[in-house]
Amino acid sequence: MNVNTLILGAGAAGLMCAAHAGPDTLVIDHAKKPGEKIRISGGGRCNFTNMYCEAGNFLSENKHFAKSALSRYTQWDFVDLIAQHGIAYHEKTLGQLFCDGKATQIIDMLLSEMQRAEATLWLQTSLVSLSHDGAAFTAILEREGARKTVSAKNVVVATGGKSIPKMGATGLAYDIAQQFGHRLTETRPALVPFTFSDAPFASMSGTALPTRATAGGVSFDEATLFTHRGLSGPAMLQISSYWHEGEEIILNLDPESTLFEALRAQRQTAGRKQLTTELARLMPSKLVDHLTTPLALKGTLADQSDARLSEITQALQNWRLKPTATEGYRTAEVTVGGVSTEALNSRDMMSANQAGLYFIGECVDVTGWLGGFNFQWAWSSAMAAARAIQAHAQNSVPTK
Repeated sequence: MNVNTLILGAGAAGLMCAAHAGPDTLVIDHAKKPGEKIRISGGGRCNFTNMYCEAGNFLSENKHFAKSALSRYTQWDFVDLIAQHGIAYHEKTLGQLFCDGKATQIIDMLLSEMQRAEATLWLQTSLVSLSHDGAAFTAILEREGARKTVSAKNVVVATGGKSIPKMGATGLAYDIAQQFGHRLTETRPALVPFTFSDAPFASMSGTALPTRATAGGVSFDEATLFTHRGLSGPAMLQISSYWHEGEEIILNLDPESTLFEALRAQRQTAGRKQLTTELARLMPSKLVDHLTTPLALKGTLADQSDARLSEITQALQNWRLKPTATEGYRTAEVTVGGVSTEALNSRDMMSANQAGLYFIGECVDVTGWLGGFNFQWAWSSAMAAARAIQAHAQNSVPTK
C-alpha cells in the first residue's frame, strides 16, 4: 500500500494533522478508539485551549522553539474551528476554555474533519518497524492478525509521551527519534500530584485553599489540595513540571499577604479568643490544627505581639516541604522533555536528519502549563506539519 503521509498516533495532534495534511493520508493507532486523552481531559469536558496562550507558557530546552507554530495557528484559529462545528464552550478560569458538553465533541469534530479530507484511520494497528531507503519510508504494520507493508513519502510521529500508560502510552516516539539520529532530553512526569511517604496530610485530606506554590524558582498562584497521598490541586500540578526529585517545594499559604493585618485587627476586637480559633476564621480549620504544634500556635490573640504575629505569618508564607516523589506517569497529564528541538524545524516540525519525517505534539520537548496549553501545542504543531506536507505535495505536482 502506498500513501503520501503516514501518521503514527490518533491522539489530538495526530487527528488534527490528518485533517489538514492533504489527500492520501493514513493514521494508525494501537488503541481501540481515537483521542482517548481528549475524552478524559478536563473532567470529561476537554480544556481544549487557553485564551492567553503564548510561548512563555511552555517549558523547553529551547524556550523560543514553540513561537513559530503557536503564532501561525493560534488559540483563536482553533476556537473558530470549534464555532464552525457548533460546539458550545465557556471560560472556566484563567482563560481556560472548556466544552459545555462532552469532550467527545472534540473527537467527533476531528474525525469529521478527517472524513472531509478523505484521510483513513486504522485502529488496533501497531508499528512493527520503520525504515527509509533514500526514496520513501517503509512501515511494517501489524493489523488484524496480519502484517501489512505501507510505503509513505512522509511520516508524522504523533504518539505522545509516557504519560498514562494504562491508556496505551509508550516511548515509541523516542525510539523512532533515536533511530533517525535525534537526541532526547530528560523526560519526567508532569502536571502530576506529589506524594509523601509518611502521609503527613491524611488528617486534612480534601482540604483546599489558595496558595502560591514554588518549585525550581517558578511560582504559581492557584489552589492547593491536601490528599491522603500528599499534595494535589492546580498549584501542585503546575510546579510539578519544574520539580526534580530530592528538591523542596515552597508553599505560601498567605499569597495576598493579608494575614498579618487581619490578625492584628482581630486582636483589637477578639483579643481574649484563642489564636488558633481566630486563625481558623482565616484559613481551613484542619490546616490550622495540623500546624498548631510545629508553629507553636498557643495562647490568646492578646498574648501575641506584632513580632510574634509577623513570625507566624512569615512561617505560613514560607512552608518548605520535601515530597518523596510524584504519582508518576500513571496519573501525569503530560511528559516533560522528549525529542530535542535542536534537529527539528520550528516552522514545519520536520527532522533535519531525515526529510519527510515530522515530530508533533507531546513527544517533542515542548511542554505546556496546566490549562489547555498542551492541547494548543498539539493543534499548532500539527498544523505546522500538515501545511508543510500539503504545500510540498502541491509543489510536486507536475505542470501541464
